[in-house]
Amino acid sequence: MYSGYLKVAPVCPDCGEELHHQRADDAPPYVVIFIVGHVVISALLAVEVAYHPPVWLHMALWLPLTIIMSLALLPPVKGALIGMQWALRMHGFGGESDELPSKDGGLSPARPE
Repeated sequence: MYSGYLKVAPVCPDCGEELHHQRADDAPPYVVIFIVGHVVISALLAVEVAYHPPVWLHMALWLPLTIIMSLALLPPVKGALIGMQWALRMHGFGGESDELPSKDGGLSPARPE
């Protein structure tokens, strides 16, 4: 699905589905922050209550863990969101273009009918 770390390939190499029109935008980082934040903060608080380690040990443990988890989760979360868009026929996956805002502020079809 990817041609780079987060660069989506124009077409799926297995089935030929066009992926050039997908728009994941800022959703994957928000989901990753939500997941990593819950895991790391829960673990940090549990370790603090149980062992009372010094601050330097917290920093040495939780900062690398946060960075590694974030970088590891970003591609699969982006793939899952693109898959969800495909399943819900969003952003061009349904064979119809999304509606574009018209000059008068209302919504008009992207293609004239």
